[in-house]
Amino acid sequence: MSKVDPRHYEIVRRPRVTEKSLRMVERHRAYPFEVSTSATKVDIRHAVEALFSVKVERVRTMNMPGKIRRQGRRFGKTEEWKKAIVVLQEGHAIENFY
Repeated sequence: MSKVDPRHYEIVRRPRVTEKSLRMVERHRAYPFEVSTSATKVDIRHAVEALFSVKVERVRTMNMPGKIRRQGRRFGKTEEWKKAIVVLQEGHAIENFY
């Protein structure tokens, strides 16, 4: 496993815990994370392996667009963010994910 670098905490921001994500963890060993918008798949792989001491099989990423929201008469837009689905190798798991 690689050494933890402070930049890893900037790359992997937080886990995305929802009912759907918990099913993905149980069935497919796929863990969703909110990551930095400038992070690449290789960066995400190294960060997850270092932070959680696991082996990553593959990483899928998607850019999530901001949504238009309304407050009274004014309209605004939520922030755009990037989601990464990290699939771990057989026998590896992230303890206390949720």
